[in-house]
Amino acid sequence: MSGIKKLRKDLQRSTNVVYQSHHVTRIKRGQVVGSRAGFRGCTVWLTGLSGAGKTTMGFALEEFLVSSSIPCYTLDGDNVRHGLNRNLGFTADDREENIRRVAEVAKLFADAGLVCITSFISPFTKDRDEARRVHVAAGLPFFEVFVDAPLAVCESRDVKGLYKKARAGEIKGFTGIDSDYEKPENPDLVLKTGEITVDEGIRHIVELLKEQAIVPSGVTEDVTELFVPENKLDLAISDAKTLPTLHINELDLQWVQVLAEGWASPLKGFMREREFLQTLHFSTLLDGGVINQSVAIVLPVSTEAKDRLEDSTALALQYQGRRVAVLRNPEFYQHRKEERCARTWGTTCPQHPYISMVMESGDWLVGGDLEVLERIRWQDGLDQYRLTPTELKQKFKEMKADAVFAFQLRNPIHNGHALLMQDTRRRLLARGFRNPVLLLHPLGGWTKDDDVPLAWRMRQHAAVLEEGLLDPASTIVAIFPSPMMYAGPTEVQWHCRARMIGGANFYIVGRDPAGMPHPLTNQDLYEASHGSKVLGMAPGLVTVEIIPFRVAAYNKIKKAMEFYDKDRSEEFEFISGTKMRRLARSGENPPEGFMAPMAWRVLTEYYTSLGKDQ
Repeated sequence: MSGIKKLRKDLQRSTNVVYQSHHVTRIKRGQVVGSRAGFRGCTVWLTGLSGAGKTTMGFALEEFLVSSSIPCYTLDGDNVRHGLNRNLGFTADDREENIRRVAEVAKLFADAGLVCITSFISPFTKDRDEARRVHVAAGLPFFEVFVDAPLAVCESRDVKGLYKKARAGEIKGFTGIDSDYEKPENPDLVLKTGEITVDEGIRHIVELLKEQAIVPSGVTEDVTELFVPENKLDLAISDAKTLPTLHINELDLQWVQVLAEGWASPLKGFMREREFLQTLHFSTLLDGGVINQSVAIVLPVSTEAKDRLEDSTALALQYQGRRVAVLRNPEFYQHRKEERCARTWGTTCPQHPYISMVMESGDWLVGGDLEVLERIRWQDGLDQYRLTPTELKQKFKEMKADAVFAFQLRNPIHNGHALLMQDTRRRLLARGFRNPVLLLHPLGGWTKDDDVPLAWRMRQHAAVLEEGLLDPASTIVAIFPSPMMYAGPTEVQWHCRARMIGGANFYIVGRDPAGMPHPLTNQDLYEASHGSKVLGMAPGLVTVEIIPFRVAAYNKIKKAMEFYDKDRSEEFEFISGTKMRRLARSGENPPEGFMAPMAWRVLTEYYTSLGKDQ
């Protein structure tokens, strides 16, 4: 008796079974399956010719969803035939049974609260309709996705050599050659994989799942810009002129720029108390999913300003006599400075430069929805480098980047930094990426007095590129508008997530990122490796891979920066920032191979200018 006939006979015998209902509801299951509350069970049914890209798309979607804390599993055609369906061949009956079994298994996965992705040719409409029917009968969402690639494209991709064998008559009944593929007449989504990239395909599927409330909005790194639309700008400017004003300082305006350009998406303005508390206690925003937001973006105000404005439904933010934004539905709440500092920096030392500013700021905070009237420009000759997340993403698209690795810095670049960036690109190419692009992204907001100013750093970075240490053709230099907080592992999460918003999917984390010496003891305020360790565990950094910093030191024998090898420690010298500054101030050159000569000349010019000023 054939396997299929025996199965049908067994099915006919199955008359004495009764379906047993689960005691656990889907709502309850959704609360514990995955770290994002809510039942998300459904099936995404990928159908299309062999070679259309179903498996590639399915596993990429699975990787994205799982990294976004959404439980998911892919049932792949070849894999299933190794186990569950290994007793089935490719006769018409066996192919029908193959899809029937997969549909039932997918329904169970979906019922368990997982997003089940199926990658099967499933050429016949009646089989796909039956798969949908069993899901609908169970009250489970089912999304048919037609992975549409022309036969010629599929044959050109013939990795398994199946089309070649089918054309030679070695395989009979091969879909697309001597067996029909019935295209879906009304699929939920069509992916033309001959025309779009895998990332674009994933984005289309995720948008579909967002529309159906399967995927929460916080999963995709959408950019929430807060600029007033051009067609409403005249009205908004006229309205702002009638509103009571709140004067803001330069630091406040830098945070307005951060919010307006979307670096802190999905924030709609300065934090209200609920968002402030979530950030302070959990380093995340919790409404709409777990979204990493480790630093509080708040607007301090004085008691006098609070008393004057607390009954207003809107107020205009004014900088140097110019109304730059409107804050709608303001919410005033107490600025608990000591608690904020203790939780953000792990210290309340008033000599810490940013803590000092917090302690001197207003006793109240005001949050609300921000409407920014114009692009923030600083007129310092560097505005062309201040690219928004949306502009960066467009640049990456134009460059056809299939990987973007970001390097955050607030210091000049030496050859050790360049070595790390070169090595990262090399490793990404070895992993199969064709065009990894470096986002060289110096911090451009407030920094402490003894840091090298932004304008000098940008000149130094340009010299590094001009000397060829980094490839200008695969590098974008842009300015990150955020102020520097020197908050160590807490702040490095903010730096990483903002770059994720800007389109980076790899982030290089350095030694003691965002750290500084304790103002009183001169010991490191944070343990040097904790920034890297925290990023590896941080919630909500869903679409970025962390690349830990490899320690580089100066090899005295090779006269070059090289990754440190403890077994050859006698060959290496660690050149401190203090020594570098001393050499630059005195006009001396560093050891050959430590920094590009043109870049070093920029530094010596800066430090010698300090002596002249003094």
